[in-house]
Amino acid sequence: MKKRWATVLAMAALLAFAPSARGAGFLIYEHGAAAMAMGGAFTAVADNPSAIWHNPAGLAWVEGTQVMLGGTFIFPQGSVTMPYLGQTFNQVSQVFTPPNVYISHKFSDRVTVGIGFMAPYGLGTKWSTTVDSPPSFPLSYLGYSNNMETFFINPAIAVKILPNLSLGVGCSYIFSKLTLDLYQSLVLPPEEGSAYDVPTAMKGTGNSFNFNAGVLYKGKGFSLGASYRSHFNIKYSGTVTLDNEFIPAPLQPYVPTEGNVTTTFKFPDILTLGLAIDISPRLLWSFDFHTIYWKRFDSYTADITFPDPYGSQTLTAPQLWKNSHCARMGLQYLATDKLTLRLGAYFDETPQPVETMDPNLPDSDSWAITGGVGYKIGKLTIDVGLNFVHYMARTSPDGYIFTGGVPSDPNPAAGTYKMEALLLGINLGYKF
Repeated sequence: MKKRWATVLAMAALLAFAPSARGAGFLIYEHGAAAMAMGGAFTAVADNPSAIWHNPAGLAWVEGTQVMLGGTFIFPQGSVTMPYLGQTFNQVSQVFTPPNVYISHKFSDRVTVGIGFMAPYGLGTKWSTTVDSPPSFPLSYLGYSNNMETFFINPAIAVKILPNLSLGVGCSYIFSKLTLDLYQSLVLPPEEGSAYDVPTAMKGTGNSFNFNAGVLYKGKGFSLGASYRSHFNIKYSGTVTLDNEFIPAPLQPYVPTEGNVTTTFKFPDILTLGLAIDISPRLLWSFDFHTIYWKRFDSYTADITFPDPYGSQTLTAPQLWKNSHCARMGLQYLATDKLTLRLGAYFDETPQPVETMDPNLPDSDSWAITGGVGYKIGKLTIDVGLNFVHYMARTSPDGYIFTGGVPSDPNPAAGTYKMEALLLGINLGYKF
């Protein structure tokens, strides 16, 4: 019977062991305050070292040796309203701070190299900070706290093949870690006992590689750019820990307290096309269109192993994501030789179908308005960007978790999610 219950535990762990964030799936695109203030429409601009992320071909026009460092402070907030229960639950306040560091050096009129460090996939959600039985957040059986982080080390090189045309390429070493906390409800003894809550914690790490490339053409009063960042897979290896404190001592042998898990997530290709037009000598307009190939995140498989005699299991969870698009627009105005003003906006389409939406990843279509300033003090540049994101309200069946995954009407687990986020980006740049 113990082995039988290990299978149930493995299935619950698999269904929850998913990446968590919001906005174009779990992609964070804000890795430079100047670009963020222009709505991220930077592919045909790419005029500072953050070109390593946005379009490596832009490095060819970055003069001298430059260092740029900073980060983005992300303040998300959200709620889920469950009509069947007549209650609204708010997320616990959190602040995420993905960093970015860029260094570039121009070796000649034609060749520039650089290296960047950024964290483009991640964020998380937290709906509760306590461990009780029953849980204070009713959807804790899907997950009540989770976090994903990815870190890229991205060297790149750009070459001017013509006076007005450059190509850039780069590669990245990627390290990622994720955690997730949830509850499981187990009937003990099997089939004939009572239900007990089992708090479960999972964590894993993995690494991978990918490459990026770009092209930038500068004409008279306009520029055209394109960039591509390749897909990659990360195989996570980690542990599953089960807390049996709410189970009476005679029944605790039915439940393992720890195990191992491995699973592979598929991350998307990103293709971006950009246009920038000089409306006047001081005013620049830019536009980006992104295609993010999330369709490859159709499912993931996990291998979960518990010590003898609890056994192991290999299970697959469908995700059914689709490719998504994002349209971005920005303005940049050179108010003085030292002061630059920026505005922007974008619309971001979610790749996630409502069928696989849950409190771990309550994604939806979103729109944003952005703005910011840049100021030069000698060789030092200070850039600040603000970004307000509104996610469209969306109702999810939450996996029909209270009816064993079987569709029902009414659905006690159904919830309407409402999300917003405020982002503050700050960068310091220095030209040697």
